[in-house]
Amino acid sequence: MKELADGVWQLSGRPADNINIYLLGDVLVDAGTVLDRSRIFKQLDGRDVSAHALTHAHFDHFGSSKAVCERYGVEFWAGADDVEAIERGKMVGKVPGLGRRMLPAAPALKVNRALREGDTVGDFAVLDTPGHSPGHVSFWRESDGVLVCGDVMWGYNPFLMRGGVREPYPAVSPDHALNRESARKLAALRPQLVLFGHGAPLRDTERFVHAVDQLPT
Repeated sequence: MKELADGVWQLSGRPADNINIYLLGDVLVDAGTVLDRSRIFKQLDGRDVSAHALTHAHFDHFGSSKAVCERYGVEFWAGADDVEAIERGKMVGKVPGLGRRMLPAAPALKVNRALREGDTVGDFAVLDTPGHSPGHVSFWRESDGVLVCGDVMWGYNPFLMRGGVREPYPAVSPDHALNRESARKLAALRPQLVLFGHGAPLRDTERFVHAVDQLPT
């Protein structure tokens, strides 16, 4: 586990930076796939964990959420518009020729707190950033410019494990036009440290802003 900013840690994983999980103070953010539980437990056992929060309801972000909440006896928090999907063990995705559908995702789990814009998670503000999922949220700490952006933007292509900052493939975002609006909202903050769902931490504000500026309107 690596400390990236005051009270902000990134859990180690293999490959490094591919499926990211963070600890904000004592709140775990995201939980990877169902295969990530062992590395999470190895790094969190013995530490204080008060809650588990989610950026969005996709299988590679809440796959081990049920196991985490059961092991540590903590509440589960997620964006309000993703609650229904999570509690059904589903995700909103696209099926070619059929449009948006509820698809199998991860073990179903009760959401104890529905997050909305203006809520706080520790010393981070919750921002509504829908598009990649209906209830996608990001976490923003204005005091030092730390942004956990989930999958609003990728730090690289997680399938190829290379490349620069980019938007997710439109095919994996149920509303990619809305996701681009969310990306512009985050770029306007001019974050000093961007923590992606996929990709290495980024401390180059201009690189992040430029990548968002290149998105189609």
